[in-house]
Parts: sequence; C-alpha cells; structure tokens
Amino acid sequence: MKIVRSKRYKEAAKLVDAKKIYSVEEAITILKNMPAPKFDETLEISCKLQLDPKQTDQLVRGSVVLPKGTGKTIKIAVFCEPEKESAAQASGADQIGGQDLISEITKSGTFSFDYCIATPAMMKFVSRLGKILGPKGLMPSPKNGTVTDNIAHAVKEAKRGKIDFRMDKFSCIHVGLGKLSFSKEALIENTRAFLEALVNTRASTVKGDFIKTMFLSRSMSPSLRITL
Repeated sequence: MKIVRSKRYKEAAKLVDAKKIYSVEEAITILKNMPAPKFDETLEISCKLQLDPKQTDQLVRGSVVLPKGTGKTIKIAVFCEPEKESAAQASGADQIGGQDLISEITKSGTFSFDYCIATPAMMKFVSRLGKILGPKGLMPSPKNGTVTDNIAHAVKEAKRGKIDFRMDKFSCIHVGLGKLSFSKEALIENTRAFLEALVNTRASTVKGDFIKTMFLSRSMSPSLRITL
C-alpha cells in the first residue's frame, strides 16, 4: 500500500537528514522548527534496546518524574481501604474506591482515569483488573511506586509529571516527553531526565550495547535519530 504523506509532513521531512545521528539539542531544535498542525503535538521518543524480551532478567521497566512536566492533565485513580479515602481525596486523586470501584470496572470493562495507584492491601483485589488495565500499562506495581501506602506522595509525583515506561515484546520503549509548546530548554531537560532514568535500568547482567537506536519525533512528523 502506498503511504500518502501530507504537505506539512513533506515540508518537515526536508529538514531531516535521514543519514545523520543528531544530538538531543539539534533534534529538538529541528522538531520545534517544523510546520505545526492546529493542536499542540507531543515530543515522543522511541528506543530500541539491545535486549531479549524473552529473558526475564533483561526486561526493562521504570519511571521518572519529568522536571518540566508532561503538559497533560491526568486523572488519577486510587484503590485503597475506606479509612484511607479521605487522605487520597486530600492529595488530589480524581477517583477513589475499593472493591466497589473494582467491581464497577470489572462489570463495565471501561474506566476513565490515566494513572492508577493502589495500597499493598488492595492489590489482591486490584489483580482482578489485570486483563483490563494490563494492556494499557496501568496495573499498579511496586517497581514504579504505584503500589504504596504513601498515597499523598504517589499522587503528587503523578501530578508533577511522572511517567512510567516499559519494554514491549519487540524490545522497544515509546513515551511522550512533553508538549511542543514547551521551550526548547524544557524539552531538552525532560529528554535528558528520561534517558538518564532509562540508562539506570540497565541490569549488571546485560553485556555490550544497551540502547541500539533512539529516535525523537513530533506526534505527526518524521523522526530524527539521536545519540546520548
């Protein structure tokens, strides 16, 4: 099938040298200079890791608070015991509940939140939502701090711009790093923070190169290959 590119995409492509590997600073400068649509696009990064997703000791999962935030308003759900609901509400959670909320989601198969936090005691019930939340990457996990009794801290981090990332079955990681309306300096800072967090997930058992390739792009633009 022939891919039909828009006029804007073709104009953006003229700014990219497909054979060049750019610095983060160079790539973001070019991306911000590309013709923009009428909505605020997201700066996106795609990383191909030199890992085998079939090896459990090579699976990558982590989180990072982007210093300049994500530019998105997210809805946070907290699964907790009744006595902790007032604390969750005070912390700014958008949806709060226990087994009642879990049953509601199980029956409908739908939900309206973007981030999910649970107390350790609730996880035996939240696990029932694995088939619904799992494919969206929303299942709470101790590894990224979303299974915790410190609800206020977890909600605060999420509101500040915390993102979770994990390697998929193709050994790739794809996340958004902020809006193109951010200043160049803010986008560079967010990108550097993510790359540092990603590199820090490298297990000591992994030999050779960790990151095979990395690309930055807008939501609807050509991508630019970058280096650390």
